[in-house]
Amino acid sequence: MPSFDIVSKIDITAVDNALSGVTKEMKVRYDFKGSLCEVSRDEEAIHIKADDELKRRQVEELIITHLTRKGIDTKALEFENPEQAGGNAIRQTVLVRQGVHREVAQKIVKSIKGAKLKTQASIQGDEIRVSGKKRDDLQATMSMIKSLDLNLPLQYENFRD
Repeated sequence: MPSFDIVSKIDITAVDNALSGVTKEMKVRYDFKGSLCEVSRDEEAIHIKADDELKRRQVEELIITHLTRKGIDTKALEFENPEQAGGNAIRQTVLVRQGVHREVAQKIVKSIKGAKLKTQASIQGDEIRVSGKKRDDLQATMSMIKSLDLNLPLQYENFRD
């Protein structure tokens, strides 16, 4: 029985390369000269520390630009509200979302069942397995999922006949 998996994975190595590019650009740009702006990453989050709101927005734009250049969909980023750090500094956390979250997975499964396609979908952890009798049904399901307006980058893996 043909099947495929719907996943949402981000290449962390590409994220690290993009952040090192952001850091290099901040060191050479004139408008960042003498500022204490910095960008760092831990497990699932990018941390921005900036002198003021203008610099924070510039760093945010730099991150989006560099990630786009590395081929990473910026829908995977979730910008949290900026907060005050010491003095006039501003700190912001940007979450890098991995995997299909439960609510989004349920929405996808519900839309597959509602479309009356001859496929079955099941949630398996942070991915969704879609199976059907014909390859054409699976391809129709893929195009239907692409037409949904989900704020998450999706990849289709393990297509098996």
